[in-house]
Amino acid sequence: MARIAYSKKVEGDNIARGKANELSVSPKHSIEIADFIRHQRVNDALKYLADVVALKKAIPFRHFNRNVAHKRGLPGNWDAGRYPVKASKAYIRILESIKKNAEYTGLDTENLEIIHVSANRGRAQKAFFPRAMGRASPKARETVNIEIVVREVA
Repeated sequence: MARIAYSKKVEGDNIARGKANELSVSPKHSIEIADFIRHQRVNDALKYLADVVALKKAIPFRHFNRNVAHKRGLPGNWDAGRYPVKASKAYIRILESIKKNAEYTGLDTENLEIIHVSANRGRAQKAFFPRAMGRASPKARETVNIEIVVREVA
């Protein structure tokens, strides 16, 4: 695994950040979640993602929405959505880590706003998909790199 720097340089005393490389989750789901939680409060994003894991609320799919069914009650006047549970669990883990980082640096964890979220495709790992009669087809297991930067607001 290569060490990758943050894609956006953010400096300051009221900043906390977190990152995860090569997570085995869907890049499309991760990108949609990143677009949804950008500029939200951390606690609000955690609460919404917990509802996604519980299949109570859906994430609006704005980019990768071909053949995506409509979901009721989506925020932002949007109709297509899904419940990306595995990617939501990964985001919850990163956001909890960021809250701990912010607490360690002396920031108020109740007033954290997400100012930068980036989800990029990671390396694809070669794998095989078993087929009938002992055959196998090649496939690529996709990974994703996620980085989040938060700022303490008043």
